[in-house]
Amino acid sequence: MNQNINRRTFIAGIGGTGIAALAGCSGEGDEDQLAWHSGGTDGTYYPLSGEFKTIVEDQTDYSLQVQSTGASVENVSSLNREDAEFALIQNDIAYFAVNGTGIEELEGNAMENIRGVATLYPETIHVITQADSGIDGLEDLEGASINTGDTGSGTQVNALQILETAGIGEDDFDEQNADFGTAADQVQDGDVDAAFTVGGWPVGSVENLATNQDIELVEISGDLREDIMADAEWFAEDTIPGGTYDGVDDDVDTVSVQAMIATHDGVDEETVEEVTTAIFDNTDEIGTKSEFIDADSAQDGMPIDLHAGAGAYFN
Repeated sequence: MNQNINRRTFIAGIGGTGIAALAGCSGEGDEDQLAWHSGGTDGTYYPLSGEFKTIVEDQTDYSLQVQSTGASVENVSSLNREDAEFALIQNDIAYFAVNGTGIEELEGNAMENIRGVATLYPETIHVITQADSGIDGLEDLEGASINTGDTGSGTQVNALQILETAGIGEDDFDEQNADFGTAADQVQDGDVDAAFTVGGWPVGSVENLATNQDIELVEISGDLREDIMADAEWFAEDTIPGGTYDGVDDDVDTVSVQAMIATHDGVDEETVEEVTTAIFDNTDEIGTKSEFIDADSAQDGMPIDLHAGAGAYFN
């Protein structure tokens, strides 16, 4: 496996956070307010975090202050600096961060204080184009304008990994960077030829795009899919079922990573155990990706050490 992926510097402003949102106030004092960093408002992390907020605040004395961010890469930096108590990240980015590898900006900068809580659901790689784009496979993206996701996001990391394995290097396409909603608008307006989105299907921005524009999802299958999974072992086979999006009637083979909840070792054991217990004892109250989120599978694909509080619940 090619564990060490050397690329140009592409992560800007890794430490910033996005707009504050869903910020509840428990009235119990700052010690009971927990910062929870999610992702962009058009992805899956943000609405799912809102559901976790409701559950945790119903079941515990804690208040979750959910913030929209650039997602995985930004979030591991926030956890490392202890600017957030919890965050949603991709399992590949968790591995990179803790081991100080995989991404140039993380190379040699191991974030050893980050701990795992639970894995949640597959985050499916979507490669979106207009239906009449003539792009039938990843090889057709050479020379194209491609939105690879927010700068510093796990989506961007995954897109660059996949394109590299497909033989499309950094100088072989015009890279654009924006959140999922903007990327969908760019596809609709013809401002980019294709866009990568990573999230549990159905992704809201892709759903909205498909209702206004005939789209295609570029398949990742066969030998190329095998090569992608060989180059990066955190990828797994996945399929977007036909009918998930308007006009995309056939199953689309692709790959996925795993979404997970992470924390850091500065959060006390009781807090992590209470939050974990609240979520996984009440999964029947989760609507987003509810078919995947379950205590029995919550350690599948966990790439880093568990926080002691999570271990107290799951073990």
